[in-house]
Amino acid sequence: MHNRRGQLKKQLAVITQSSNVPTIGGVKTQIQIAMRHLDTCVTSRPLLILTQLAAAAALAACGGGGGGDSNLATAKFQTLDGTMPLVIGHRGLPGLYPEETQPSYEGAADAGADSLEEDLHLTKDCVLVARHNPWLSDNTNIATVALTNATVAARKRTVPGTLVNVSYSLATYGGPAQYLTDLTDPNDPKSVLKSLVVDGEDHTGDWSITDFTVAELKQWIGGTTYDARDQRPTALNGKYPILTMQEIIDIAKAKSAASGRTISIYPESKNPYWNNAQAIANGCGTGKHPFEDAIIKLIKDNNLNSKSAPIYVQSFDPASLKYMRSAGLNTKMVQLVDGNDVNYKTGEMIYQTNDVYNFVDGRPYSWTVAGDGRYFGAMLTPAGLAEVKTYADGIGPWKPQVMALTISPFKATNVDGTPYTGSLADVNTVTPTSLIADAHKAGLFVHSYTFRNEQKYLAGIYKGDPTAEFLTFFRAGIDGVFTDFANTGVAARAAYIKEARQ
Repeated sequence: MHNRRGQLKKQLAVITQSSNVPTIGGVKTQIQIAMRHLDTCVTSRPLLILTQLAAAAALAACGGGGGGDSNLATAKFQTLDGTMPLVIGHRGLPGLYPEETQPSYEGAADAGADSLEEDLHLTKDCVLVARHNPWLSDNTNIATVALTNATVAARKRTVPGTLVNVSYSLATYGGPAQYLTDLTDPNDPKSVLKSLVVDGEDHTGDWSITDFTVAELKQWIGGTTYDARDQRPTALNGKYPILTMQEIIDIAKAKSAASGRTISIYPESKNPYWNNAQAIANGCGTGKHPFEDAIIKLIKDNNLNSKSAPIYVQSFDPASLKYMRSAGLNTKMVQLVDGNDVNYKTGEMIYQTNDVYNFVDGRPYSWTVAGDGRYFGAMLTPAGLAEVKTYADGIGPWKPQVMALTISPFKATNVDGTPYTGSLADVNTVTPTSLIADAHKAGLFVHSYTFRNEQKYLAGIYKGDPTAEFLTFFRAGIDGVFTDFANTGVAARAAYIKEARQ
């Protein structure tokens, strides 16, 4: 192990000293950062990451570092506007650092990411902060902190939510007859501060980000890894505080100035129905949309309120995007699209589920509350895309909505006789759906999520090679990719650019 580390450090040192490797894409900086952590690593995983960074550097030397690229002049891209696809740092660079922390965003920028993505929530004192989920045990060290901090421990929400009847036709749309709400007392808007039910999803027994001021979050709580936490570096978990949205904007501006590239931000209006109810109960602003109003204000305060500004505003909930557009938000906007599962026999999306406590991925929560029983799939029809175009500039679909995943031949049963449903690891056929072409025809760009390096997130046909997955989407004309590994995405794009100029 030590010999491998020593050899790799020598090789990386040679790369960073080479005048042929551009600093514009941040590859040198990213390698230097990773090298500083190499001696403290206790697993072989960082060696793989460093090897990938070295590959990215080699490709960057040929024009793939995210900066000026002589290959671009002759490359032919199938994107909506004919430019190269974007690499979006999903929560920064969480494949290497605790997600949505300073090193994660700086690392993504240094690796050559074009945009920094973040999930927004409002704190108890009405400040926009970045965290993937508003229940904090998933992606912070709060459970550990609570063991020795009685104040934090006491803020765990333990009151169960309340089931209410759906108001759409079960005969038409199916699914559970009830959904869960945190409005335990319909006559008391502040009762939403007692339960932790987020858009119908039950998280009783966890901590809510809306019960802490931004100062408390920074004083007590640190960010951690989340996805594939058992396979990603953990040495920095809990060491870096939660960031405000303003701090992320400042990182993007600083990295843009230092690199000579324009690095955009990609904030998500996350769980807007829930965030608005929490914000109203906490006294954040007036009206029905204090959460979106805070987003709009911050964007305007930073002179980013235009189509040409380096910002994309995204949400899974069309009601949130439509409100912000009507309230004067002029940025590029992206309608995210979710699903519940995949039918690996047909490749079709599965939107309906009968789990009353966790069926919210099938449709926007505002639709559930309003009695609209349609599923997300309705957005992806030609008529649905035309509707999206009236308020948004692009869509952000789940990968299986862009590439149909199938298993052929498809077995009837498992060895033990139980029904065979298949798994991602068994997928041996990947076929483009019509979504990219349909979206482009409607004038919408397509940014798909989420690209990860770990084998468990890759269809079996890719044989554990994340670059193969990136290339499949690039070749199909995808306009952008959300990835936990911006370094891998940038390197894969460089390979695609070379291919596209042939």
